Amino acid sequence: MSYAFNCDGVARRDFLRLGLLGLGGMSLDRLIAAQKQDKALIFLWLAGGPGQMDTYDMKPDAPLEIRGEFQPIATNVPGIQICELLPSTARQADKMCILRSVTSVDLGSHERSSRYLQTGCLPVPNMDFASYGAVYAKQKKFAGALPPFVGVLKPAERGYGGGFLGPQFDPFMAGDPSEKNYRVRDLLPPEGVTLERLDRRREILKEFNDAWRAVDSEAKVSGFDPAFEQAYRMVYSPQVREAFDIAQEPDAMRDAYGRTPVGQGLLLARRLVERGVKAVSIWMGGWDTHSNNFKSLKEKLMPPLDQGYGALLGDLHQRGLLDSTLVVQAGEFGRTPKVNNNAGRDHWPKAFSVALAGGGIRGGQVIGATDRHAAEVTDHPITVEDLSATIFTALGVDIHAVNHTPEGRPIAVVNGGKPVAKAFA
Repeated sequence: MSYAFNCDGVARRDFLRLGLLGLGGMSLDRLIAAQKQDKALIFLWLAGGPGQMDTYDMKPDAPLEIRGEFQPIATNVPGIQICELLPSTARQADKMCILRSVTSVDLGSHERSSRYLQTGCLPVPNMDFASYGAVYAKQKKFAGALPPFVGVLKPAERGYGGGFLGPQFDPFMAGDPSEKNYRVRDLLPPEGVTLERLDRRREILKEFNDAWRAVDSEAKVSGFDPAFEQAYRMVYSPQVREAFDIAQEPDAMRDAYGRTPVGQGLLLARRLVERGVKAVSIWMGGWDTHSNNFKSLKEKLMPPLDQGYGALLGDLHQRGLLDSTLVVQAGEFGRTPKVNNNAGRDHWPKAFSVALAGGGIRGGQVIGATDRHAAEVTDHPITVEDLSATIFTALGVDIHAVNHTPEGRPIAVVNGGKPVAKAFA
């Protein structure tokens, strides 16, 4: 199965105050203790922007041209309903925190909105901000043979990599694990190249980099050294090859997730975090449904998403990994409430939904609300910066920390957002 590209191409004091104000049932000391434990992040990106009223914020009483063709169904949490095309997800709602009131500035384009939602930073000229996985790997200084940050499938937009932090924080790209005879590139030396010969090449590369720095003081080669060292550790490690070997999963498990790119991508993500990878991003495209919205959702997009995502939450829970793994499901914006003349929905950043699960987030709840057409936020608006602060708080990252570009420009981990306290209650 292939997915289409989008329409436009390719200080501690504040934290303590938050605690004193109360985080519902979770005391400040419990939250701090929980966040001393390193967690993992699985970031499921729905490229193109899924419609809020066709997924998690249905409006069954709205006119047909607003509500569309689908009906809501009950979940395993009384009072919470989601789309009928998400039955497996509905059975995991007790693990989910659905944010129905995320709102973004009106960027309009996929490129800028994708950068914004994947980094938490509003795009500005001449700056490539780092994604959540990259910042998490940087702040926690994870080390070892396994790459700290892995990317599954193929991103359609920018905003997913290390950005200004440098190429050593880009995700290690693992490809499509649903492919027949799937094998991750570069985990084995090329045919005919022994490990001893690889060692010699490593020394030659080091000598080249040292010479390059000697003649160009502004060379950015230094950013590649950690990445190359990581690559060598991976090639030499049977542990790494085993972690990526999804064929070791029982057929029943692979079938449970679905033999689709997103299903197998989510299964590989579980396999990786179970073995020590700290951040995995999975990109599922095709959600830019300007035409044939309902047909695309029903026949192509929602079934594999529902099967894979529902299986992931249940699997993480069964393995005791959900509390230590934050799962984020998001796209760059929502879709227009009114169906257009091509039976599609267009871009709508004013109000849309994001789903969180695990990682200390309290499941079985909905936060925020929109009006009767899912067009405007009417309760508990959540900015992209608030979402960023919530994600990093769940991961135990200091949201007041500051990184610096190679030129010395300070870049805050979170640009003024506040964690959504109810998510932790």
